[in-house]
Amino acid sequence: MKVSLVVAMDNARGIGKNNDLMWHLPADMKFFKETTTGHIIVTGRKNYDSIPERFRPLPNRENAVLTRNADYEAPGAHIFSSLEACLEHYRNETERTVFIIGGGQIYKEAMDLGVLNEMFITHVNHTYGADTFFPEFDEAEWNVETVFEYAADEKHAVSFQVRKYSRK
Repeated sequence: MKVSLVVAMDNARGIGKNNDLMWHLPADMKFFKETTTGHIIVTGRKNYDSIPERFRPLPNRENAVLTRNADYEAPGAHIFSSLEACLEHYRNETERTVFIIGGGQIYKEAMDLGVLNEMFITHVNHTYGADTFFPEFDEAEWNVETVFEYAADEKHAVSFQVRKYSRK
């Protein structure tokens, strides 16, 4: 089983505010869609609820939602009570990657469990006053390569870089 993580964070490691995205970067959304399509995405309940209803579950991906609420329903998605239970369910997966897509608490759990093979981190060149942050990690434990860089333009208010972190 390959476990990856996808996140976009600002210069202060901010990933969200009021349970919402803080920026509109179509090229980064396209990268997210292309990277996760055909795979498994794992998200916390609050993060899942923040996805506009018309896009839930995210199409062409197996959706897994983590929640401690035993009564929670997410038609078309699998529900798990913990990240450990979710990963156990997919432990024999060989064809698809399990992508952790947030939010902050789920990212921290994945980092603490030490299960990540790689991370795709979009570094957004701005600070937005977030209330949710991506956890600190030791970059020395990872090989880092730039996937692509994108300059600000009429559709992107700020520039950003997508970097791939592979476990050493």
